[in-house]
Amino acid sequence: MIDPVMPTYARAPLHFVRGEGSWLLTDDDRRFLDFGAGIGVVSLGHADPRLVAALEAQARRLWHVSNLYHIGPQEALARRLVAETFADTVFFTNSGTEAAELAIKMARRFWHEEGAAERHRIVTFEGAFHGRSMAAISAAGSDKLTQGFAPLLPGFTQVPFADLDALSAELGKGDVAAVMLEPVQGEGGIRPVAPGDLARIRALCNESGALLVLDEVQCGTGRTGRLYDHEWAGITPDIMMVAKGIGGGFPLGAVLATERAARPMVPGSHGSTYGGNPLACAVGLAVIDAVAEPAFLEEVQAKAARLQAGLDALATNSNGVFAGWRGRGLMLGLECRVPNGEVVAAAREENLLLVPAGSNVVRLLPPLTIGEDEIDEGLARLARAARRLEEKA
Repeated sequence: MIDPVMPTYARAPLHFVRGEGSWLLTDDDRRFLDFGAGIGVVSLGHADPRLVAALEAQARRLWHVSNLYHIGPQEALARRLVAETFADTVFFTNSGTEAAELAIKMARRFWHEEGAAERHRIVTFEGAFHGRSMAAISAAGSDKLTQGFAPLLPGFTQVPFADLDALSAELGKGDVAAVMLEPVQGEGGIRPVAPGDLARIRALCNESGALLVLDEVQCGTGRTGRLYDHEWAGITPDIMMVAKGIGGGFPLGAVLATERAARPMVPGSHGSTYGGNPLACAVGLAVIDAVAEPAFLEEVQAKAARLQAGLDALATNSNGVFAGWRGRGLMLGLECRVPNGEVVAAAREENLLLVPAGSNVVRLLPPLTIGEDEIDEGLARLARAARRLEEKA
């Protein structure tokens, strides 16, 4: 008999009922250290008092009105994001996938309104993940995402990861609307684009006229030690999609854009029933109030340095389980010499939660509020998990 919840996930045998900071508690009273944060979502930890207070206060006032009307928390969060970023305007969604859909639509409509509708092609990097809608999987193009869903949407081209020569060749064909990429690939295996390469991609877009669309759904909102990862490269995009950490666990996404890129988005060009609802935006504003503080981001960088140093030692002492690590900030990937699923399972035996990714990597995405002692505890549990695997070998 089929599961009443459609079985599209291979779920671990865990049922969590409560969260506290960096910890999750099961229905049988086991306590797990969460180095996954709901795949980078729980940016301020589980049940952060600031977010709980913001949600409770808004819930007593107003849950939902249509986007046919002005929504105060939405406008407040939009103003804050504009003040903190490159953007001139914001559209709110419920997820990163929805943000990707709008970013793709916006890039194509931009060139349509410019009288160059033939510039419709969007170039992405192999290994990308932009969501699971038809447009998002067509953009990513990998067999894992697209198998069985043909025909895919046309107008997408993938080039090898961070291959600037291949990218330049595609841009030279004159029909590219936009280049779309994650500054740090998440599902693809925590593969960061070097800041210098990201700056060169911005220059290539400027030379060709193509828009630059950044997917900071996983790597943004403080995850790598800056409010948004592209700041490490000293550049700005034309369009950026965000989600995950911006809601701290409440469903929220957004597309941020310059006035020029957003100019064709007029009434009727896009919409969302729940996007930008009062509850989500009240929580999102509380997240940005916390994460955008320079002192908070400096703490993220310091915690990241501590965790990275521990991973260096772990890779050296793991007797062949780990080859090393990669990533930026608190978006890190352990390169595994054994199947990454075995690493995740062994860590779970130590009551430590990790997230698998492509390229045989396990992701470490702890809450940005994680304490130094919790980092050390997580490293100790990882070391014990590695010893479990060594003993099995």
